Amino acid sequence: MKNLSTYLAFVLGVCPPLFAAGPEIQRTTLDCNHAEMWTVVNETHGICTGAVTLLGTNMKIACDRLEFVATGIGDTTSTLPALDKFKFMLATGHVVIVQGDREATCGRAEVLPRDNKVILTESPVVIDHGTDWTSAGDKITLLRGERRVIVEKSHVVGPPIKDLGFDKNKATTPADGTDAQPAKPTSP
Repeated sequence: MKNLSTYLAFVLGVCPPLFAAGPEIQRTTLDCNHAEMWTVVNETHGICTGAVTLLGTNMKIACDRLEFVATGIGDTTSTLPALDKFKFMLATGHVVIVQGDREATCGRAEVLPRDNKVILTESPVVIDHGTDWTSAGDKITLLRGERRVIVEKSHVVGPPIKDLGFDKNKATTPADGTDAQPAKPTSP
């Protein structure tokens, strides 16, 4: 099992570049209650279940179940071929993704490194603790390298907006220089 954990750490070690751009590189670790892996032609598939925690460079993913697919190279008939590229990861069940001062929670997170995106569904919420903004919606798509978030049926909460100085009781002066007074209600 120790070799499987080490191999999974290597397999998933290609994931951090999706989330991080420039922080100090950290070894990837994966802990779970049960892990299973198999190879089909040149792809290695894995399923991890029960208290799954994946730690890597500037990133932490916790969930109930983690599935992944990675492309293999070299001897594809061996039990655990060397891996070339991570293709896909699916985290489900109480998903929490933390990167720097950002935190995402949802029921399902699809990580698509080839498309440089993460898709969050099942009650997704993204909190940016650094700016005090929270985004929620039906579906949230995070795009790597763009600091861009696309939210379907968006609900955003942020810090208060500065008072812009409007006073509804103060008279306004029109652009033509005449004095205008607030309109008085008329009775019928």
